[in-house]
Amino acid sequence: MRFYQSPMTCWIATVSRDPGATSGEPEKVASLVSVLIILLLVATVVGVLSRRLRLPYVTGLVLAGLAIADFLPRRIGLDSSLIINLFLPILLFEAAINTDVSRLRSTIKPILLLAGPGVVIASGITALVLKFGLSLAWIPAMLVGVILAITDTVSVIAVFKEVSVPARLITIVEGESLFNDGIALVLFSLLLKVYETGSITVTEGTKELVVVLAGGIVVGLILGYLGVGLYVQSEADPLSSVLLTVAIALGAFQVGHVLGVSGVVAVVVAGLVIGNQELSSRSISASSRITVLSFWEYAGFGVNTFIFLLIGLEIDLATLGRTLPAVLLAVVAYQVGRFLSIYPLLAVASWGDRSIPWRWQHVIFLGNIKGSLSMALALSLPTGLSGRESLIALVFGTVLLSLLAQGVSLPWLVRRLQLSPVSEVQQWTEALQSQLMTAKAAQAELETLLKTGVLPKSVYEEMRSGYQVRVAAAERSLRDFYNRRTDQQPSFSVKYANLEAIRRRLLLAEKNALNDALRKRILSEEIVRSRLQAIDEQLLKLEDD
Repeated sequence: MRFYQSPMTCWIATVSRDPGATSGEPEKVASLVSVLIILLLVATVVGVLSRRLRLPYVTGLVLAGLAIADFLPRRIGLDSSLIINLFLPILLFEAAINTDVSRLRSTIKPILLLAGPGVVIASGITALVLKFGLSLAWIPAMLVGVILAITDTVSVIAVFKEVSVPARLITIVEGESLFNDGIALVLFSLLLKVYETGSITVTEGTKELVVVLAGGIVVGLILGYLGVGLYVQSEADPLSSVLLTVAIALGAFQVGHVLGVSGVVAVVVAGLVIGNQELSSRSISASSRITVLSFWEYAGFGVNTFIFLLIGLEIDLATLGRTLPAVLLAVVAYQVGRFLSIYPLLAVASWGDRSIPWRWQHVIFLGNIKGSLSMALALSLPTGLSGRESLIALVFGTVLLSLLAQGVSLPWLVRRLQLSPVSEVQQWTEALQSQLMTAKAAQAELETLLKTGVLPKSVYEEMRSGYQVRVAAAERSLRDFYNRRTDQQPSFSVKYANLEAIRRRLLLAEKNALNDALRKRILSEEIVRSRLQAIDEQLLKLEDD
């Protein structure tokens, strides 16, 4: 297995193929640039081929990395410090700013159960199997258990983009991922502390866990809301807004680390605040929002591209062949741990809430694909840890099998389960809705341009009338469809008109208004609670979208 004794020393672990080479710094930089250009070209080819062959993009990147490893002019590999301090905050922030807090709130129970107790149960069961199956000591077994409890949601979400999946299932998977990494990293740090000090009491461990998580939330809230004011000031310059969000994303992680709290949780919370407070604000122009969101989309895509290519470059197939029995046992171990955490906890989450369908649970169970963070944590294991090199080989081999086996089989499974079949009627209504939404958004932007003096009133009225024609046409078609829906066959049901999602959104808006009235002492608590209970009952009756 290709790994380095000191992976934390440089931004990307690079080693010359000739250990005796004494080339100067300019030659080294030029060689590294050549490698990066090759990787970009390879990623482009993989993107084209994966689409044509219907192969998951990330799986194709790993296979490409395996294929080109021996042909690069300079060997490069994963660096744990780079992944944890740079790549991880970028991926977490990109996911957080695109997450709707209202949807996250509606699925918070299963998310917290899976990201909290779920990680503890899965890592504990995995460690138990590895302890007795491979005769490992308790500390190494528990460290590997935590490493393999982390899921790489990038691969799962990539599948969801290719196949129609219910929005609530996507929210659960994304939400679990946002907090899964934070819990796993905190547990990993606690285990390292046990390794260094020799022992830690349950009370001390629980206290530190609560402090680290709560501290991360506080840091994220402070930096997130601080960014709200700064964002408004820099809104006139979209590029400055991009730099601000980058500073907040990377700064939240580093501030959390310096203060001894969870930097991962701080990044997630800051991203949620910015994505739902700043970017959704009507005071922010559409061009500024698009610039920021587009930048983070490209940043997340670029980071993932390099990460999965580097995973392929890092893995040595010869070492994998020698460790294959242990790797297969590790795969079985983390699957057993995932199975015994997912199904019982989601059953608990269904108490007093909407139940999560069995087919959804199968996807959540089999979607626990491993990725770069697991490899980064393996590389960061203490050098004095017994059997460190074998543990790294074990984790690397497990990640490879997970990406290849689960990454390829998951799209097939999702299609077979038919989680959200799309009818022609639904496609038609959604096309009209998209026409209506885009025209309304353009009209709203025109209003802003008129009020700020950018457009004269005559030009505004002419452009607005063009959009109004599109709005009227879409509204007329949708109104006629809804009026006759009760006389049509079942395929024309309101379910396919997407009214369930709209009704849920309206009910959530009602709940928010009631909570706000209670907070401002406008309504009494007794009246608010009875009304909230009635709204919750209506939400439970709605079908899952």
